[in-house]
Amino acid sequence: MTPGETAAPAGAGAGLDGLAYEIRSATGAADREACLVVRGRVFVAEQQVPEDLEFDSHDSLDAAAAHVLAVRDDGLPLGTARLLHGPEAADLTDGDPAVGSLGRLAVVKEARGLRVGVALVRAVEDLARERGLRVVDLHAQTHALGFYERLGYEAYGPEYESVGIPHRGMRRVV
Repeated sequence: MTPGETAAPAGAGAGLDGLAYEIRSATGAADREACLVVRGRVFVAEQQVPEDLEFDSHDSLDAAAAHVLAVRDDGLPLGTARLLHGPEAADLTDGDPAVGSLGRLAVVKEARGLRVGVALVRAVEDLARERGLRVVDLHAQTHALGFYERLGYEAYGPEYESVGIPHRGMRRVV
C-alpha cells in the first residue's frame, strides 16, 4: 500500500451511522497523531495502560514501523494498527526476517462490531506481503483470541501478562 492509498476491498466498509470508512497508511504527522489519539483512548483511557508503556520509539515519524489508520469519511479516526519487521521486530519475532509483528490494534468503542478491526488486520497483512514477509505474529489480549482465530491466527505458547493484561502469542502465514 502506498502512502495515502485506500486498502482494497478489506479497506472499506460501513462506519458509524452508515458512513463509509477507509483504511490507509498513516505516513504524515496528522495521520500518525490520529493513530496515537485512538490508542490513547483505547489503551490508556479504557484499559489503564500507562502512557510510558503504550507509546514508544516505533511511533515517531522516522521509525521504520508501518502504521495503518481507519478513518470515517468525515475524517473521524476509528482505529489503527502497526506492523514491525526486520531489526525493529527482532525481539518479537525471534529474529526471523520473514516474520512481521502486528501490534497496537485499537478500535474506538463506537466503531467496534463494524469490522474496522478486521479491515485493519487485513491491511497489515497486505503490508507484510508487500514487504516479502511470510508470517504475521502478534501478542493478543486473551479476551481477543476468538477475534484473531476467526481471521486465521493460531495461538502458541503459554499465557503471559503484559502491562497487567493476560496475553497469548498468535501467528498466521500470509
